[in-house]
Amino acid sequence: MLRPTKSEIEAGIIDRAAALFAQHGFAHASLSQIAEAVGYSKAGLLHHFPSKQAIYDAGIRTLREHAEEMLESVKGLPVGRERDLAVVEASVTFAFEQPGISALGNRIALDPDPNDQEMNEIGFIMYEAIGIDLQKLELDRIIRVTCAFSGLGITANLAVRTKQTKEWRASMVAATMNALGHRQP
Repeated sequence: MLRPTKSEIEAGIIDRAAALFAQHGFAHASLSQIAEAVGYSKAGLLHHFPSKQAIYDAGIRTLREHAEEMLESVKGLPVGRERDLAVVEASVTFAFEQPGISALGNRIALDPDPNDQEMNEIGFIMYEAIGIDLQKLELDRIIRVTCAFSGLGITANLAVRTKQTKEWRASMVAATMNALGHRQP
């Protein structure tokens, strides 16, 4: 059995910590809670990251990289069903692979902080990826996107916790596409 690499260990720490930040907020998630969640002592955790802020920053950086990669992958597609499906598929995959960071991303909708420039920029990148033009706001589209992706995030988290990702994936994609207004024939 292969031992995990340092980057794999750190990715696991970041994801589990992100889940705690999503659940409790940055201020109320402690280094002790994070250490306990990843099975390290506080000193062992600090060997990988110098502070709670460094772990949080790494989570935000990972979330931003995902959003930017997603935007880049769909930029050439016209706004519509094909682009929405690409964003939904990528979002499901990300939520299954990094559920804690995905949950932290959902915090944008649950508890927006107008002063958190980085999280707001990530939100704008996601809106651009799904084809929302903030200069021409369409209330129906904003509501559909918010409902669809909030539901996707919660459902993905439950699928991961119950180890049902493979079984639920197709239904999750279909339900999210339906919420976006793309009924299956």
